[in-house]
Amino acid sequence: MKLLVSALEHSANIHLKALKQELSPDVEFIGIFDKELGTPLIDLSSLAIMGFVDAIKKLRFFFKLNTQMAELARDADKVLLMDSSGFNLPLAKKIRKKYPDKEIIYYILPQAWAWKQKRIPVLERTITHLASILPFEKDYYSKNAPITYVGHPLLDEIKEFKETLSQTNKIAFMPGSRRGEIKKLMPVFEELREKLECEAYIIVPKQFTKEDIKEVYGTLTKFKIVHDAHQTLRECDFAFICSGTATLEAALIGIPFILSYIAKPLDYFLASRLVKLDYIGLGNIMFEKFKGEPLHPEFIQDEVTPDNLFEAYKKFDREKFLNNSKELRKYLGHGSSKTVASIIEEKNED
Repeated sequence: MKLLVSALEHSANIHLKALKQELSPDVEFIGIFDKELGTPLIDLSSLAIMGFVDAIKKLRFFFKLNTQMAELARDADKVLLMDSSGFNLPLAKKIRKKYPDKEIIYYILPQAWAWKQKRIPVLERTITHLASILPFEKDYYSKNAPITYVGHPLLDEIKEFKETLSQTNKIAFMPGSRRGEIKKLMPVFEELREKLECEAYIIVPKQFTKEDIKEVYGTLTKFKIVHDAHQTLRECDFAFICSGTATLEAALIGIPFILSYIAKPLDYFLASRLVKLDYIGLGNIMFEKFKGEPLHPEFIQDEVTPDNLFEAYKKFDREKFLNNSKELRKYLGHGSSKTVASIIEEKNED
């Protein structure tokens, strides 16, 4: 089977690797994905953007790439779209128009429940199977929508969880995976590190070279550089983390943490008016849905100061967080890779 894959984000490709392990060896990937999984149409590093402004600058490039992907759909038995709704939803429309009978599976759905709910009817008309990784998501769709809660991919990828609080005096810092995010947060984390009497670990994405680290992070003389996020989060007592998938990883693992995020001013201005959410952390969004309260503190933009983070660290109720973390794992239930693999390999009805 030839599967046209559109996975632009680093996090989506982590989930894609777990999914590939559940697929039959005869499933061949074509399209956009990490080069470890086959021969992609393009190198993922050329797709990296941060926020609305960067996206606008690369519009022409992405339009051309979208057209190339739609042409590739001709040779594919099925289509798998992952996240990146700004690129994947227009692609789905093109494929549906050109090949009306082509099966399109969307795994890690657009967050239409957070903003642009008008996309939901479009998704229902365009996508053959909507594979949801959020239990509450299906409530926003119509009763007849082709949507299934498949579990959450992080529960496939995280192998061990904290069952008790540790006291190792180790603190982890995750300033993000994009250069712009990292450069904004590192001065704050450097100053915060001075206030904390601890063994400090900085979690750096594996793809960063020594030259990248020096250019983006600085000298890091007071941090130990590590690359394995899951292991480090299990071994540390506390963490300070940029927004994104990493916050949900930490929430599930069970390490008490504080979200710290500084966006470009224009990006934050636009997002604050478009997105109808009280929180930006995925763990907070989900926990608020079924428990009515946040899971962890969030500091955004000007709130991200060493003093604010330090005070929140001292006041943090670690025992309550650990208990809530266990509840969140129960809420999500199980991993998603096996279910999605069965959807992909399910034979089309004649």
